[in-house]
Amino acid sequence: MAALLLQLAVLGAGLAAAALILISFVAFITATEVPHHRHEEEKFFLNATGRKEALPSIWDSPTKQLSVVVPSYNEEKRLPMMMDEALGYLEERQKHGSDKVRVITLLKNRGKGGAIRMGIFSSRGEKILMADADGATKFPDIEKLEKGLNDLQPWPDQMAIACGSRAHLEKESIAQRSYFRTLLMYGFHFLVWFLCVKGIRDTQCGFKLLTREAASRTFSSLHVERWAFDVELLYIAQFFKIPIAEIAVNWTEIEGSKLVPFWSWLQMGKDLLFIRLRYLTGAWRLEQTRKVN
Repeated sequence: MAALLLQLAVLGAGLAAAALILISFVAFITATEVPHHRHEEEKFFLNATGRKEALPSIWDSPTKQLSVVVPSYNEEKRLPMMMDEALGYLEERQKHGSDKVRVITLLKNRGKGGAIRMGIFSSRGEKILMADADGATKFPDIEKLEKGLNDLQPWPDQMAIACGSRAHLEKESIAQRSYFRTLLMYGFHFLVWFLCVKGIRDTQCGFKLLTREAASRTFSSLHVERWAFDVELLYIAQFFKIPIAEIAVNWTEIEGSKLVPFWSWLQMGKDLLFIRLRYLTGAWRLEQTRKVN
């Protein structure tokens, strides 16, 4: 009996190793380069007079204190309320010019991560805020992120990131969720910790503040364009030893989410595994002196 169990254990280990090798091979051959291509039409925006004007570059010197990047896809119902709150807060805090809102139209759906990258690469601010179109996080909480960012000083090479976090709301959310969704949430958190990012409890909150230098360094190396892009973003940041602060923010669940609980979590789980395997196998590489023109 003991011999049979040993044989089964050896067989199981062999099958698991073979499966891992196969998955690693698939991850390697399907890996894509960093998607830097930008269509000619995506290099311009319409100014207040309706004329085309060239977008700036993240590699230019900053001309504003803050840029806010809001990815929007079929958000005509939720975006107006969020924009009203954000613009009202920013106008009260500091008067801005007439070019305070710019719309960058992408020719194809690049995913949330791809849309944010395009916005980041066209930003003018010394600091760049990522914010979701649903307005789930109250915009004045940017002050908490700014304080968290300042507390990280001195910043190495002027790089630092402050991540909004809903981790403090976890107990309350568990009470309102089904056991199945709670299990999916804990499984996802475990995979994030085990495969990619240590020390950050909530990688998926869409409210993140980056210095210009941190944004250019991380997003120029980013491969993932879908929902799991946040995880790769923080993986890259930790590789480059960019200091990260996790800051509790106010958060309210807003109806209209495009995430389908089971299939979205399954897709993100696959993405997490592939992120790790592609870096392990050398399909994707990060270089300490990486520069992108």
